[in-house]
Amino acid sequence: MVHPRGYEARRRFRLEMWRSFIALLAAVFPTLALAVPAKQLKPAALRATARFEVASIRMVPESDAGLFSMSPSGAGLFTMRNVNLRFAIAWAFLVDSDRVSGAPNWIDRQQYDISARPEGDAGLSYEQLRPLLQQLFRRRFHLACHHVTKNFKGFALVGSSKSIKASPAKGGATYGYLLANGIDAQNVSTKTIADLLSKPLGQPVEDKTGLKGNYDLHIKFAPFDQPNSSLPSIFTAVEQLGLKLKRQKYVSVETLMIDHLDRVPTPN
Repeated sequence: MVHPRGYEARRRFRLEMWRSFIALLAAVFPTLALAVPAKQLKPAALRATARFEVASIRMVPESDAGLFSMSPSGAGLFTMRNVNLRFAIAWAFLVDSDRVSGAPNWIDRQQYDISARPEGDAGLSYEQLRPLLQQLFRRRFHLACHHVTKNFKGFALVGSSKSIKASPAKGGATYGYLLANGIDAQNVSTKTIADLLSKPLGQPVEDKTGLKGNYDLHIKFAPFDQPNSSLPSIFTAVEQLGLKLKRQKYVSVETLMIDHLDRVPTPN
């Protein structure tokens, strides 16, 4: 099965940007994953770290802008270096950065260094850090935003056979690496698989498999800009798992609408 011609031109730019970003993350922080192991705290401990004890935000002059980097999950000090607010806000609210709308025109250009320490030097997982970061943006950038559900053209991930051929998860850490020519994931749900597939496809993918378990997934597929690759297309690779990407006229996607955002944060 080959990639439809109608998608190639409009996906090429997105694909190249995404591949460059993944390569950058791999070079700067090779253990960073889209879904990262969570070092869970008990509820009482999480309530005790309801905010950052100290936080520093520095605007990076354009002449000093460098490579993006981010602290690992569970680190006592959370950092984002050389990050723009579109990515940082999207990460905090768990939406794709291209699903952030209503933002001021500087949001992609201006970079920041963010450093924040939770109360008690707790090593929080990314999942636990996100609401703290949302709170930080509201306080320091006066961020005001709201969620909006919109419909986009996309795909549904469905079962094409009686059972998925991916290996049932054996436990262990949860991660999902999106590579230039494949996906390497462990202990992930089919929803996470759908989210990972949406990146190279350049369109949202909705999980309609109805499967509840977690899986280990290792597939390789031909990048869209390499039609002569010996690897199968992404559609064929997915079908080899007992799944199928079915084109949809409408896929409901949660987006984040920015109502207000200051460029200059309040003083540290």
